[in-house]
Amino acid sequence: MDKKDIIVIGASAGGVNALIDFVKGLPANLDASIFVVLHVHPSTPSNLPQILANYGPLLASHAEDGEKIKPRRIYVAPPDHHLLIENGRVLVRKGPKENRFRPSIDVLFRSAAYNYGSRVIGIVLSGMLNDGTSGMWSVKHLGGTCIVQDPEEALYESMPENVLREVDVDFSMPVSRMGKLLEELVNQNAPKMHEITPEQMELMKMEVIIASNDNAFELGILNKGELTPFTCPECHGTLISLKEGTTVRFRCHTGHAFSSSTLLAGVTQSIEEQIWSTMRTFEEAVMLLEQIAKTFQQAGNEEAAKEFFDKAEESRKRSKMMHNMVTTQELMSEDLAPAV
Repeated sequence: MDKKDIIVIGASAGGVNALIDFVKGLPANLDASIFVVLHVHPSTPSNLPQILANYGPLLASHAEDGEKIKPRRIYVAPPDHHLLIENGRVLVRKGPKENRFRPSIDVLFRSAAYNYGSRVIGIVLSGMLNDGTSGMWSVKHLGGTCIVQDPEEALYESMPENVLREVDVDFSMPVSRMGKLLEELVNQNAPKMHEITPEQMELMKMEVIIASNDNAFELGILNKGELTPFTCPECHGTLISLKEGTTVRFRCHTGHAFSSSTLLAGVTQSIEEQIWSTMRTFEEAVMLLEQIAKTFQQAGNEEAAKEFFDKAEESRKRSKMMHNMVTTQELMSEDLAPAV
């Protein structure tokens, strides 16, 4: 009978320290394969595999597309690439971003749940916003085991807190205790895979395929949810809404996916970018108007020069208004909502 031998881990802000503490507690003979997504800058080289191998007993490396999954190994998502798993092998693909990240925690967790069901153990560590919540929902609903870092211990509690709020988590604990728990869990038989509706299973399959870099529009993603009046912050494509339990997610026809929180954060960032662009336009107008005014002034046409100097001053005032707006613009998300 299959064991619980597929461990998927997601972390973001504060995640390196949490992952170090995690691998320190792992037994060297852990008969499972571990897959890690840590949010990193796409252009920054990652030394995470070396760090995890130095602090823990297991071999760690960046995953390579198509390589065979082996036990007692840690596979780390490379920067700017999604990490997915399917039957017996690893996929490393540059599919559309999810929750504005690539690699995305949800992508890894969803692919593991779809392909391995109740054999999966999902772990969410420190991080901001809520990448990992949707993926953990998939793990839980296909019979997997769900673990989160105790939010009071996490450097950034948002990710584990969001999972706790939306998913029936099996364990919430300090990272230092997870190794002992995993030693017990991987020796347990995996229960029968939970059944979800055919529609949910079909959507999960489609989203796994999209993340592996297939065409969302051609696959018919727009038929899998309700059309919304919102547009994608990444590509300005049409967004549909998708329900998972009590939560709502969004995906555009090109494939980008968002939780409601990351969509709100993306929209407010777009607002800031547009304000900067408007301010730049007004400043360019000031420079052009002043140049025209000086040309008239040099030609002895003081009346025309004054008219264009006045227009330049008006544009300068509007530019200052834009500057005041952009410096007070806040990045909003559900995590930053006031307590009630």
